Order: sequence, then structure tokens, then C-alpha cells
Amino acid sequence: MTLDESFRQFWTERRLASLTTVRPNGTPHVVAVGVTVDFEQGIARVIASGTSYKARLIRAAGDSGLAAAVCQFEGRTWSTLEGRIRLLDDAASVRDAEERYAQRYRTPRENPQRVVLELTIGRVLGNA
Repeated sequence: MTLDESFRQFWTERRLASLTTVRPNGTPHVVAVGVTVDFEQGIARVIASGTSYKARLIRAAGDSGLAAAVCQFEGRTWSTLEGRIRLLDDAASVRDAEERYAQRYRTPRENPQRVVLELTIGRVLGNA
């Protein structure tokens, strides 16, 4: 994933984002999230409780994942990362995602049911 420094900065500075997935009935499910981007691997990560609707929806999609997008904006500057999202619940993945989250936002509160929602970025949109 080769994008310029202003894009990387936009996705590194502290901003909230939205995660959009599609429910089985075809309607969008949009929630506010904190997201981190691994530019070298082309992956965006969201931490969540495994009991949340977004996590249950993505878990139900299985190994193939679910079409999803994360989006953030500041004034007229915006960016959307689209791809397939899947759920990871192994300890190493959760710990890695928590550390990345702490770097961008703050140390997340303790949550033994935490999972990682991992978006493999397939398309980048926006003007960031």
C-alpha cells in the first residue's frame, strides 16, 4: 500500500471513524469506531467486544469475511478504506491490535471478550 505521507498522517492522527457492514437483510450497519491502519500489510483493524452486533455479524460471515468499509473525515478531507473484514479472537492478534489502538488513541479498557475486526484493504477512496 503506497500512499503519500499526508494520507498516512490522516490515518495516524487521532480521529474517530465509522465502520459500515451490511446486515443479512441488505441494510447498512454503521457504527463509530477507532481504527488503526497497517500501511505495510494493507490492513485496518478495529477492536470490539465479541458480543457486539458488529462482531457477531462479521463472525457469522465465516472465514471469507464480509464486505466492509471504514471512513473518517476532518472538514472537507475524507478517506474510505474498503475491503473484506473478518474476526480474529486469538490472544496474539488481540494484543497486537490493542497496542496499535493505544498508540493512536489511548490504552483500551480491560475487556476479556475483546476481538479484532481485521479489514484487508482492497480499495482506497477520498481526498486525504
